[in-house]
Amino acid sequence: MQHRLRTVAIVLAAGVLAPVLAFGQSQSHSNAAADTGWEMPRLANGQPDLQGYWTTQTFTPMERPEYLGDKAFYSEEEWAQLQAQLTVDGADPLARHVITIGDAEERARVLDQSHRDETYVHYDNAVWLATRVPKGLSTRRTSLITDPPDGRIPPRNAQAQARAAAQRAARGDRSSLDGYELRPLSERCIYYAYNGPPLQPPSYNDIHQIFQTPDHVVIFTEQNNNPPRIIPLDGRPAISENIRQYPGDSRGRWEGDTLIIESSHFNDRSAWEGSSRDLKVVERFTRVSDDRIHYEFTVEDPTTWDQPWSAEVPMMSTEGPMYEYACHEGNHDIRHIQEVYRNIERRNAEGTR
Repeated sequence: MQHRLRTVAIVLAAGVLAPVLAFGQSQSHSNAAADTGWEMPRLANGQPDLQGYWTTQTFTPMERPEYLGDKAFYSEEEWAQLQAQLTVDGADPLARHVITIGDAEERARVLDQSHRDETYVHYDNAVWLATRVPKGLSTRRTSLITDPPDGRIPPRNAQAQARAAAQRAARGDRSSLDGYELRPLSERCIYYAYNGPPLQPPSYNDIHQIFQTPDHVVIFTEQNNNPPRIIPLDGRPAISENIRQYPGDSRGRWEGDTLIIESSHFNDRSAWEGSSRDLKVVERFTRVSDDRIHYEFTVEDPTTWDQPWSAEVPMMSTEGPMYEYACHEGNHDIRHIQEVYRNIERRNAEGTR
């Protein structure tokens, strides 16, 4: 959010929100059109140069909205209409669910900050989270998921359902807000599911900076509670099976001009999309133009899904710098939350005597 706060003055003063058509010209298709005159930028050792600031901002949902059925792509006309609606001045960048609304009028109402529920106390997202290039659809795809063809995450299998049932039983009748040990990991600034791997578009602060050396690649995500991902390319073995981490353990290699990163050794607590410690992620980064990286990933976990599934998330060049996402600055509030609830419990106990 700090990035948005510091840039909003520039946006408002200059009035330079990019026109909708300009935004869409390079983003209307799944892949950027090949430019026969374009040459891949390379490091001194010949590796493709992926370095720079990239954004994954998009309203395109991970899963295809149910009302679209088997429609994998919007038509050019449908896409243009949605772009015009989603990038209109005053649209709420956090209203990511609007793309699942089939009715255009209702979609416009939800996007407009002036129609928020009066009980919703928050700052104006359309002001504080606006970006230089308005957030729209990054492709004509109706979902980021490309496989299965229905654009939906495969159903969880019996093992995953049993794991979830055991967790519910252990929690009993307590909610995730009833004890410090149950508070959500994101609230405690420990783990955000979209930080990856795999990378997914966050709600805001959606910049990723890539650094390279001949034997390492670093992916530094702006809104992240973990350190930057430092990925070795030198063929070293994975870490011990006894070590499990929220972002897993990543190893990379080049296949032609595509960077392939394989990640494993996740822990039991991250449970991304219900997955287990057996999750494996394969990511592919291919630079296709000066301002675009084609990013796709495939995930598999036989104890969660009976089949692997894949998605693609276009990465567009953007401007820096990135700013510190200082989530832990307010993390001491968990103490005060607990104090309030202990006081409530004490009063209730005294009132029953």
